[in-house]
Amino acid sequence: QARAGIISTVEVLKVMEAFVNEPNYTVWSDLSCNLGILSTLLSHTDFHEEIQVFVKDVFSPIGERLGWDPKPGEGHLDALLRGLVLGKLGKAGHKATLEEARRRFKDHVEGKHVLSADLRSPVYVTVLKHGDSSTLDTMLKLHKQADMQEEKNRIERVLGAISQPELIQKVLTFALSEEVRPQDTVSVIGGVAGGSKQGRKAAWKFVRDNWEELYNRYQGGFLISRLIKV
Repeated sequence: QARAGIISTVEVLKVMEAFVNEPNYTVWSDLSCNLGILSTLLSHTDFHEEIQVFVKDVFSPIGERLGWDPKPGEGHLDALLRGLVLGKLGKAGHKATLEEARRRFKDHVEGKHVLSADLRSPVYVTVLKHGDSSTLDTMLKLHKQADMQEEKNRIERVLGAISQPELIQKVLTFALSEEVRPQDTVSVIGGVAGGSKQGRKAAWKFVRDNWEELYNRYQGGFLISRLIKV
């Protein structure tokens, strides 16, 4: 109804606040998706910082309850929920989550304590979102060293979280390099487009500047339509 302009978005935010004690992954996934859409829209307004504060307020109680490490008797959905919540808090700049993500990332890179598959994406997104050129270089090194395609894809999807304009360009250039399989290029560009307002503008310009190469590469197949969609 809010999307259709029938009710105020404020009503939606009030409803979202009522879910702070919700334990169900599917519900949180839906909340996260809708908040992501709102956050994207609000990134073009003066309310961008406020929506990040709102995200932190809504997600931090469930984040504290779940913690970083699996508890005995947990199911698969709890692991998914933990990844979702920590990723959301990390991207929004939740201080404790950011500090812990950086600590665990450092241990992971140094081989002291390898991150579980469930936590890799949220940790990678968090450190990149609030990272610099050395963070990006480390991530590209992890990509090069990864022997499993699943890990390469995981990294490719999150590279767009980086914030600085010159680093966004570096990620876009990487998307068309030999390092990335042609079928995965779209994921990298899509990640940039969804990462930030600057990323969206940069990805749109990049697609236009490289349209001929991209179109020839995908020959009007489903990947070109996916690229346009993202």
